[in-house]
Order: sequence, then structure tokens, then C-alpha cells
Amino acid sequence: MALLLLLLELRKKLGIVLSVVHFNHNLRGKASDADEAFVAKLAAKHGLDFHSASEYVAKKAKDERANLEDAARRARHDYFRSLVEAGTCTRIAVAHTANDQAETVLAHLFRGTGLAGLGGIHPLAGVVVRPLLSVRRSELRSFLRAQKQTWREDATNRDTKRMRARIRKKLLPLLQKQFQPEIVEHLATLAGLAREDEAFLDAVAEERSRALVQKGAEGVRIAVDDLFPTRRKTEFSAPTGSRQEPRRKDTENAEWTRALSKRMVRHIIANIKSRAGQLGAKHVEAVLKLARGGQNGSSLALPGGVEARKERDALLFHAIENVEGRSPESTHREYEYKIDLTMGSAEISVAELGCVFRLRVIDWPPERGETSSHGAVLDRDRLRFPMLLRNWRPGDRLRPRGRRNDHKLKRLLNEKHVSRRERDGWPVLASGGDLVWARGFGVAAEFATNGSTRAGILIAEDKI
Repeated sequence: MALLLLLLELRKKLGIVLSVVHFNHNLRGKASDADEAFVAKLAAKHGLDFHSASEYVAKKAKDERANLEDAARRARHDYFRSLVEAGTCTRIAVAHTANDQAETVLAHLFRGTGLAGLGGIHPLAGVVVRPLLSVRRSELRSFLRAQKQTWREDATNRDTKRMRARIRKKLLPLLQKQFQPEIVEHLATLAGLAREDEAFLDAVAEERSRALVQKGAEGVRIAVDDLFPTRRKTEFSAPTGSRQEPRRKDTENAEWTRALSKRMVRHIIANIKSRAGQLGAKHVEAVLKLARGGQNGSSLALPGGVEARKERDALLFHAIENVEGRSPESTHREYEYKIDLTMGSAEISVAELGCVFRLRVIDWPPERGETSSHGAVLDRDRLRFPMLLRNWRPGDRLRPRGRRNDHKLKRLLNEKHVSRRERDGWPVLASGGDLVWARGFGVAAEFATNGSTRAGILIAEDKI
């Protein structure tokens, strides 16, 4: 009410056109409907356009297994955005006060928070502006009484079963009376300072992430060494004319490193998460632990539909499907293609891998330019047709050239430090039930070319 009356007084000076927006959460039955009617009547009194929407937020929260307050906030902000996107208005002004800011900062402290949580409510957030964040609630009520304007109270604001109501009704009055009369202003100031520092540190983390993160089809990748940066202190010398101080060695500041690493993790995940989800401090710590000491191929499921996976000396972050009861490991790229070489060549596009394999019969020994490596050529006469190009399967065995015995392909992949994610859909060639070739290991020794070979089959792989 106070915000509306203030903007009515200032609209000519500000050069704005006002309308009134109301969102009914349907949480208090007839009281909720009475609120809406009260606001609609006030808008009509001042000749303002009135826009309203409603949603049964309690059901929404239950269906989404979400916190009620969070579900309500998302519902009304979705409505706010829809009005702006439709061109109905350009901004939505809401009336959070300095008291709301103080309550929010304290609530975040009790739940556990970092610098971002200390920032509390932001004056500008997307399409929403909050021009009254520096004004106390008591000042607005005094203003309304002077204007002889009534208002409505939400009964749930007095329900001390809720933490925010307890902070409002019990804690803040106690702090003001027995500790610090200006506690509301001090907490609001703290929030402003925290937001400034948070914005600067986020900009540093974003700039570093943008320089070091590599984007690919599988997700985004960052080297472990890049995730844990080293702070290098600048050299210094004594004032001119005095003895030169010894040069300091480059040192690593552990606290500085961890602070930036955590922010980089948060920034990476925020940019790729596929759905809503709150990333907590424990999640970030788990990612850093995975980066530092996790085994190759080990992974973490994170809020927002994100998986972090250790791949040798790097971390891979990628969005995962939210499928009930299915883990990221349970989806495999399976395929099998018969190879027809009756025309002397074959081209097989494997959409599952995003690549194409080209096989061609060549005379042996080859003419110059046909092949630069015997490792990718099979002896045609030792093969049984048709050959199959397929994904590797548990139990597959291969004896690469130069080895005395055959080994399970799984063991060979482990020796090569191929992560579980990378080996998903790993291509092999089979002939008569035997593996004759596998990506990264060349041809099987018993199917390799030798002095008696008359014709070979050259294998090449390219991206689609």
C-alpha cells in the first residue's frame, strides 16, 4: 500500500506509467480472496490497470516436494516475468523493507550461509526492483496512517511456528532492546557490503572460468590444476638508496586458492544445471575432494541435474536427465553395424558416437600415400565376413600387436586410463566372434599384416 501511494506521488517526476499487479497464492482461503478484492478496489479508485493471477501454491509445493515459501516465490515471479515478456509492463516494483532485509540476513545465518547469503535481498533482481529496502517498516506504517490509508495483514506473519515470524516478533525486538537499537540498519548495511564483495569475487571467478573451462559435446571440462590456482606474490624492494630486500619465492595461499576454487565450481554448475536445485557448501566441498583425490571415472550427482566426473587430470561437468530410478551409469550407447566390403570399401556413420568409420581394401604392401601406419590395417585373408562394427561389451578380449597374451578389453581400457564415461560406446571391430581391432589399441596381433599378406583393410575414423 505504501509503495503504491509513494509511486502515485512520484510518477510524474519519474516519468512512469503505473499499473497494479496481484498474485493470489490461495493459501488462506477467503482471506486470500479478500486481499485480492481489496487491492482491485484500490486500483480502480486511482484509475489504474489491474492485473492478477492465482495458483494453488500448497499443491504446487507438494507436487514438487518443495519448500512452501520457495514454491510461492517462484510462482509469483514466474507471473511477474510473464507480464514483462508480454509487454504489459517493463518492471515490477515490490515493497520489501529494511526490516525484511534484516530478517532475511538472520534467517540465512541460522540456516548456514556464506557471503552470498549475507547479501540478503537484492535491490534489483531480473525484472523486479525493490525501492524501499532502506526504509523501515514502522516508517511506512506511519506514512499510511498519515494518508489515512488502511492495509491488510497476512495472518501467517504472526505465526511464530515459522522461523521468519519468530525472528520478526521475538528476536529482532530483543536485539533492539537489549543489544543494539540500530540492529536493522546495521544488518541492512552488512547485506549491502556483502553484495558488493560478492559481485567482485564472482566477476573474478567468472573471468577465470571463462578462460580455463573447455566446452564440448559431453559437457564442460576443467583441468584439476586450473581449478586450484596458485597465487603468486609480486616481488618487492626496499626504498631507493637502501639495501635491496631478497626476492620472495612464489607461494600458494591456501585460503585464497580454496575461495576461488569454490566460486569457480559454483559458477560452472550454475551455467549448466538443467533444473532448479540448491548447491550447498557440502556439495562444493565434495567436488573439490573429487578433484583432489577421486579415482579416475568416479562421479558425483549434484543438485540441479548436474554430474561431476573425474577424468584423469580433469573434471567433467555435464547435465543429466532427471529420470526416476535411473543412474547416469545405466544408459549406454549400444550399436552394431554389418560391414559390406563387396565394393572394396565401406563407410559407416555411427550417430551414437558422432563419428564415421571408413574401411577400404588395399593392395599389400601398400603404395606410398595409402597408409602411414601398419597399425590400422588388417590382413583381409584372415578375416571372416561379414565383420561387425559395434560397441565393446563386458568379456571382450584382445591381444594387441606386441603383447604375448590376450587381455580383457576392460583391463586394457583401465591401463590406458580411459574413464567409464569415455569408454561408453567404445568402438571395436569383430570377425567371426573375435575382436580384430579396437579404438586406441590397433589391430589384434593374429589379424595383423605380415610378409605373406596379399591384401589389407585400411581403417580410418573421422568426426561427422
